[in-house]
Amino acid sequence: MYSINELVKITGIPASTLRYYEQVGILPEVKRSVNGRREYNEKVLEWLELVVALKDTGMSIEEIKSYTELILQGDNTLDVRRDFLTEHKKNVEIALAKKQYHLEKIIRKIAVYDVLLYKKRESSGDLLI
Repeated sequence: MYSINELVKITGIPASTLRYYEQVGILPEVKRSVNGRREYNEKVLEWLELVVALKDTGMSIEEIKSYTELILQGDNTLDVRRDFLTEHKKNVEIALAKKQYHLEKIIRKIAVYDVLLYKKRESSGDLLI
């Protein structure tokens, strides 16, 4: 079991965010000790890693909450959950393709500047590169 402070150190997620995730139902299975302190197990840690992956790939908190609710409904939502993640995967792939396209434009522009700078140095007699 991990305390909230230990989970903060492991994940880098602020305690306030962890409490918020619990409040909105994204971390639904957080246990409490006899003195009321939050206790996180490996299952919660693994789930939190997925939440971070979903969030970092553009899924909104509301969508993550909807996905969490589907999980809590049990195995009768397996197909819906798979479709949900498949759709998100497609969106991530589209976003990655766009970023790759833009990155290639930036790389080409840098190459143009490299050529221009080289020509400028060459014409000025400054051969130190």
